[in-house]
Amino acid sequence: MSGTVIIIGARSDIAMACAHEFAAAGYDVTLAARQVDTLQAAAKDIELRHSAVVFLREIDALDTQAHQDFVDASDLPDVVISAVGVLGEQVADQDDAGAIQAILRANFEGPAVLLSTYATEMEKRGSGVIVGISSVAGDRGRGSNYLYGSAKAGFSAFLSGMRNRLADRGVHVVTVKPGFVATKMTQDMDLPGALTAQPAEVGAAIRKAVERRKDVIYVRAIWRVIMGIIRLIPERVFKKLSI
Repeated sequence: MSGTVIIIGARSDIAMACAHEFAAAGYDVTLAARQVDTLQAAAKDIELRHSAVVFLREIDALDTQAHQDFVDASDLPDVVISAVGVLGEQVADQDDAGAIQAILRANFEGPAVLLSTYATEMEKRGSGVIVGISSVAGDRGRGSNYLYGSAKAGFSAFLSGMRNRLADRGVHVVTVKPGFVATKMTQDMDLPGALTAQPAEVGAAIRKAVERRKDVIYVRAIWRVIMGIIRLIPERVFKKLSI
C-alpha cells in the first residue's frame, strides 16, 4: 500500500516504530511533535532505510486552540495516528491537582480535540483512517494506575463514539490497546516477557489494522483475555485486590 500518514506524538518509541513500518510500506510520513527539530536524524534514517519521504511538523497536542490551524496548514493525510500520552506515577500524582490535570489532558483531552479536528475534515472529504493509541489500563480502573487508566478509558470511549459516528461517512477509526511495551516510558518497570511487546510489533499491528479496517485491536491477543477476566470480577471482590 501507499499513501500519506501523520504521526502525532512522534517522539515516542511506538510512534517511531509506526513511522518505520508505514515508510517501509510505501507511505509518505509526517512526524509531528514538540521540539520536532530533534527528530531530524531519525527522519533522515527513515528516508535512507525505506527510500521514503519524511516531513517534520511542530505541534503541541495540548494547545487545542491551535489544532485547526495545524490541520489546515497542510494537505489532509490518508492516515492519522495519535501516539500522544504520558504514564505518570500514580502514588506521586494522585494528590497533586496539577499532575492529575496533566495526565488527563495528555492522554485524553489533547488527542481527542486534535483527532476531532481531523475527523471533521476527513468526513468532508469522505475518506481517511484515524488511529488512537489507547491502553488496556482503560478497560477497568485499578488502584495502581487509575489516573492514567481513567484518561485512557475516556479516550477509548471517545474513539468508539467517533467510529460509530463516521461509520457511513468513509472514515474509519481504529482503537489500539498495546498492553505492556518495552519502551523508554516503561524501562524502569519489571515487565513480564510473555505479555510485553516490542515497539516494532506494535507498529506492525497498527499498519495491519489500518489496512484491514480493524475496529479495536489488542496487540497481543492474551490481553483481550486478561482484561476480559478482570472486567468480570465482581466489585465486592475486586476492591479487595491489589492490582
